[in-house]
Amino acid sequence: MHVEAEMTKGKYHDYDTFLSQETAENLRAYLEIRRKGSPTERTPPKNSHDESPLIRDDYCRHPKVLSPGRLHHIVHNLYIKAGLITKKPLGRRYDLRAHSIRKFYRTQMAALGVDRDYIEYMMGHTISTYHDIKMKGIEYLRGIYLSSGLSIRPKTRISKIDALKEIIRAWGLNPEEILTKEALVQPHRTVIDQSQLEQGQLAQLTTALRQQMLKEIRENQPQKSMNCCLSSGSPGEIRTLVGGSRAHYV
Repeated sequence: MHVEAEMTKGKYHDYDTFLSQETAENLRAYLEIRRKGSPTERTPPKNSHDESPLIRDDYCRHPKVLSPGRLHHIVHNLYIKAGLITKKPLGRRYDLRAHSIRKFYRTQMAALGVDRDYIEYMMGHTISTYHDIKMKGIEYLRGIYLSSGLSIRPKTRISKIDALKEIIRAWGLNPEEILTKEALVQPHRTVIDQSQLEQGQLAQLTTALRQQMLKEIRENQPQKSMNCCLSSGSPGEIRTLVGGSRAHYV
């Protein structure tokens, strides 16, 4: 999603950011509801076009852009419905506000191994490396975002990727860093759908795990070979046979 400079808070520069798979699915469902109209008939059926607001104000029968105050009110009510905050603040201000979602994004992306400069760029912040990052191209940045695997949807079952990540962590590696580094190596790779992304990540993680296992085997091989020679006997060694037999010279 490309954000023009005129739409940003400081109007300093444009930037590119991305929507996750679950966000795209929810957005398609929302647009379908708008096309059919709300069940309460407050919002009549309406087909969207290029000039239509992406998120409209449901209090108006005709499509109208959400005001900042109205957006804050919607997010605030969603926090209450989710049980994240109470209807009355414990202090002078609520612990969670609309801006908290941006902080959540930054924290989660950093925890998933994405470099700080890329996070700041995707959030529209002014950074010293802005032009360097922009010149890398949209597909380069898309690969980094997809490799992070950012998601807020609770997982009901462990996927193959999640299970493989746990195995990799047990071997002392960071799976998120592996996927992010791979995205940097292949900046122009285009991902068509979620299944293609998962297959690519499985291949990357499997390769990294195999390389780590081979590395540890090679590192332990000299010690194991020495132990094997000592147990089998070396030239000049005197060993005592079992059963009271006389020792003999090898």
